[in-house]
Amino acid sequence: MERLISKILDLIANKKAGAILAFCFFVIALLLCIFGILKTLFIVIFTLAGFFIGSIAFSDSSKIKKFLDKLLPPGRVR
Repeated sequence: MERLISKILDLIANKKAGAILAFCFFVIALLLCIFGILKTLFIVIFTLAGFFIGSIAFSDSSKIKKFLDKLLPPGRVR
């Protein structure tokens, strides 16, 4: 988590933070106007979950293999 926050802060420091945050809040405002609060929260939660799962999965490919071996043990289905 600390790595993610430091990457985001480095990104904002290297770019114009005002433009980036204005775009983020514009997108959030559009989502709220179009879908409403509950649907927007649903979209945001699943987006963040997908981001975190993807970042964990692609950071170390052995974690994916271990998870799949626990879920579908090798040798049982042939």
